[in-house]
Amino acid sequence: MTHPLDEAAIAQVFRREFGQAVATLTRVFGDLDVAEDAVQEAFVVALCKWPEAGLPPNPGGWITTTARRRAIDRLRRESRREERHAQAALVERPGGASEEEDAFMHDDRLRLIFTCCHPALATHAQIALTLRLLGGLETSEIAHAFLVSEATLAQRLVRAKRKIAAANIPYRVPDDAELPDRLRGVLAVVYLIFNEGYAASTGDAVVREDLCAEAIRLGRLLATLMPDEPEVAGLLALMLLSAARRPARTASDGSLVLLPDQDRSRWDRALIAEGQALVRACLRRNRPGPYQLQAAINAVHSDATTAADTDWQQILALYDQLMALAATPIVALNRAVAVAEVHGPDAALEVVDGLDLEGYHLFHATRADLLRRLDRSAEAAAAYERAAGLADNTAERRFLEQRRKLQLKTPPT
Repeated sequence: MTHPLDEAAIAQVFRREFGQAVATLTRVFGDLDVAEDAVQEAFVVALCKWPEAGLPPNPGGWITTTARRRAIDRLRRESRREERHAQAALVERPGGASEEEDAFMHDDRLRLIFTCCHPALATHAQIALTLRLLGGLETSEIAHAFLVSEATLAQRLVRAKRKIAAANIPYRVPDDAELPDRLRGVLAVVYLIFNEGYAASTGDAVVREDLCAEAIRLGRLLATLMPDEPEVAGLLALMLLSAARRPARTASDGSLVLLPDQDRSRWDRALIAEGQALVRACLRRNRPGPYQLQAAINAVHSDATTAADTDWQQILALYDQLMALAATPIVALNRAVAVAEVHGPDAALEVVDGLDLEGYHLFHATRADLLRRLDRSAEAAAAYERAAGLADNTAERRFLEQRRKLQLKTPPT
């Protein structure tokens, strides 16, 4: 016997199945708006029926079938789409998917991911579409997460979908020749979502758990759909290993706790085990990429029982490999932290001072910490002040201001 469901439980099921249903209906009807509206209407129907009837045996199939029927009803009322309606009606299935349909559904999600992350769209539009159409997040939720008004976010979504239609952006998985470049864009969008959740750029909280969870869910989906792509596995491993430290990243009052000071007993060992297993699988493939190397660096951190046990030589070697593949100033800045541990803060400061990252608050925070370790308190205080002035996150800014005050109290040597 099925158990009655409340609205929150139904919403959770819909969020899980939303992306698949929208992807399938986009293939059937060739219209993102028709697909999205129909799935939303199916949600309304579910809210009426499921609380008493309980969860259907195949919720995803129920949602897709109900949404397809709603879309057909809508198209019947729009004579200009009569031809599309006739074609759509031919493919309607009353029950669960056949094996052939299962294969289509597998590809549908990939098509939708690559459509949402098409390089013709601005990055913020790619993120918004991915969260809306694949994640099933409400417009208000996405707007709240990125601290823009709901009206602004809605306009971005409308403009992005109009651009897809006007530019005739294909709803397909890229050809093999296109895939490496296009996949990088997809992975970058998912990682941007994760980073905004893991280290919120603005607002009061250090972490936005909903965005972390959604990025990991998208990463798992990509890993299921593209099991032979090592960078997909690398990104998932990187997110899992980073998320494992989340419980220890803030104190009871919400203040930031840096990696060396974290209580490692609070790290999520299940996520660490899963992430490390993915890293080992990537190593066996021997096709290194930036996400795999970043995941490997995080795996080394997760191996250390205490901060003092960290194998910094191995981390520096991994950063050297990463620099060979992706020599960005941010990678060089992160590598400087390992240089400081292996060769000392003087050597690291020389690296940092050669970087052009004046407008990046973590550049100044890293530089401040190196100056602190060199007992150059006045310079460290000035660097912390600069970092705090550039930080938009309240918790991070408070942390940097506290560090600055400590340096001002430190007597000169």
